[in-house]
Amino acid sequence: MKKVIFFVITTLLLFFAVKTIPGIATVAKLVFNGGAPLASSSDRTNILLLGIGGGNHEGSDLTDTMMVLSLDNKKKTSAFISVPRDIWSETLKDRVNSAYHYGEEKKKGGGLLLAKVTVEDIVGMPIHYAVVVDFSGFQNLIDQVDGIEVVVPTAFTDTQYPKPGMEESTCPGDPTNACVYETVHFDAGLQHMDGARALVYARSRHAEGDEGSDFARSRRQQLIIVALKNKLMRPLTWFTVSRMKSLPSVLDDATDMDMTMSEALTIGKRFVGVGENDIKKISFEDKLEVPPSYVYGKYVLVPTEDWESIHSYIKAQVLK
Repeated sequence: MKKVIFFVITTLLLFFAVKTIPGIATVAKLVFNGGAPLASSSDRTNILLLGIGGGNHEGSDLTDTMMVLSLDNKKKTSAFISVPRDIWSETLKDRVNSAYHYGEEKKKGGGLLLAKVTVEDIVGMPIHYAVVVDFSGFQNLIDQVDGIEVVVPTAFTDTQYPKPGMEESTCPGDPTNACVYETVHFDAGLQHMDGARALVYARSRHAEGDEGSDFARSRRQQLIIVALKNKLMRPLTWFTVSRMKSLPSVLDDATDMDMTMSEALTIGKRFVGVGENDIKKISFEDKLEVPPSYVYGKYVLVPTEDWESIHSYIKAQVLK
């Protein structure tokens, strides 16, 4: 019974896929009989993970977080592939992080489909499923498991982190808009983070040096997801009946996805079964460059060589 409950909650939190908690008999059948068949290509199932700011401000549905979780269904390993949000998409004629926005604008529910198609062109791999989560909802999910433990590899300070609710605000008479920002700092080493602290760590993007890049932020977001996975594997440290009861509403408010409950349970089971040392973290930042602003009219990233070389690099890293 503990294993059944454990896999249910793990799937709920990792893949944000439930509107109601399924029957125990159905869950047990999925968990112990290998799970539902998953869409796959060359024995891999690829899931696009998107994070949006949410709220009512302008750009609330631009995807600040974009990464692909690739599961090897034979070797039982997985890989996170960071997708920088500022990559230029010839299809969209805009940055890749606008794909979800344009899809939703055209048709409710079309955001996931357009984001999947757009990211497929970038990583050179088919995307079988997609999940989008509101950042505020992600904060609540972490609080549901009583916080997470994260090993921060590099200390940094960000003096321009937007204060909550101040993203679109200005400071009268102050062109620097200093009143909108607060300073946040993270020391290197093991730290316990509640949802609010983890959200700051995942979203900070104005630190000096390398930690101020979108690439560093993507790496931090991967650490947050792995830390959540690790916490879920220790259910006795956080599980309570009240938390179990509140999960459906937290998840319903925070997420959208295009997989069935059976598929979500199967994906959750397979991801939980992957050891931390078997999770690869792949970035192709050194394969990108910033062209002159006059070419595209804004800051964007394009391949240093071509997309074919990036596709070959990603494939080699995933299969390594």
